[in-house]
Amino acid sequence: MRAYFLTGAHGCIGAWVVKALLERGDVAVAFDLAGDPRRLRLLLEDAQLASVRFIHGDVTDAAAVLRALEASGARHVIHLAGLQVPVCKAEPLLGARVNVLGTLHVLEAARQLGCERVVYASSAAVFGRGVDGRPVAEDEPAEASTHYGVFKRANEGNARVYWLDHGLNSVGLRPLTVYGVGRDFGLTSGPTKAMKAAVLGRPYCIRFSGSTDFLYAADAAAAFLAAADRAPDGASVFNVHGDTAAVADVVGLIREQAPGADIRFSGPELPIPAELDGRALDSALGPLHRTPLSAGVRETMDRFTRLRDAARLDSADLDT
Repeated sequence: MRAYFLTGAHGCIGAWVVKALLERGDVAVAFDLAGDPRRLRLLLEDAQLASVRFIHGDVTDAAAVLRALEASGARHVIHLAGLQVPVCKAEPLLGARVNVLGTLHVLEAARQLGCERVVYASSAAVFGRGVDGRPVAEDEPAEASTHYGVFKRANEGNARVYWLDHGLNSVGLRPLTVYGVGRDFGLTSGPTKAMKAAVLGRPYCIRFSGSTDFLYAADAAAAFLAAADRAPDGASVFNVHGDTAAVADVVGLIREQAPGADIRFSGPELPIPAELDGRALDSALGPLHRTPLSAGVRETMDRFTRLRDAARLDSADLDT
């Protein structure tokens, strides 16, 4: 049994990481400013939730991060805390404090305490629109078109310098469109909201079009844990490829599970490549499980249905 220190455990990927840790018998120490474990409650039974060690704190407070990491006794850090595209666009100064300074605080605390490795959430948003429709590899030019993407690119550079200056091992993972229970905010949350709306019998319009790289939240969590457990030494950055498909195809899969559902899509394509080349991650860690999109949509809607039937499915995110 090992302890893992997590920031952002109340987010979608964080909740799935906590679930995976508990299921394999490890200890999840969750450091987060949010006090409402609503996403965790969607995935965990009450007894499981009670076994999570929560430490309330803010990643913008360097001293608080250091105290919490020391108290956790963890040697592995999974850093998922951050503000997403809409908030970074509306409040770039706040976005920089949380996403850039917050990550520096985690890296510095891990350095001071001699942690084995920091795995942190980067993003496919570090790229521009892609190159000639090809799958984008890690070494492609990274010209982000959002503050969020620029902040994530800065984190990758800072992690590299911590390796060069201090020998701190790190891995940055770049997912794109993560979907699954708990994904209720952010630029690419629309497909998951559409699945929920269909289960609730409500109309919904996904606000982007084209194709994107869909990654099931459980697979994203598994990638973060695999990187924490067995990544090579150094400061690595890897794309996390899922299943590339058109938004229209996802709408079709939703309608297969909920015939007659009023689910539509409109709007521009995402300012991010449609497909990531994930071969480098598989080469470094061994082949990772990838849930086919059809199975991921079915599993997500089945879980939403069970939550609905248990009167535990919140629909507030559908109104935003």
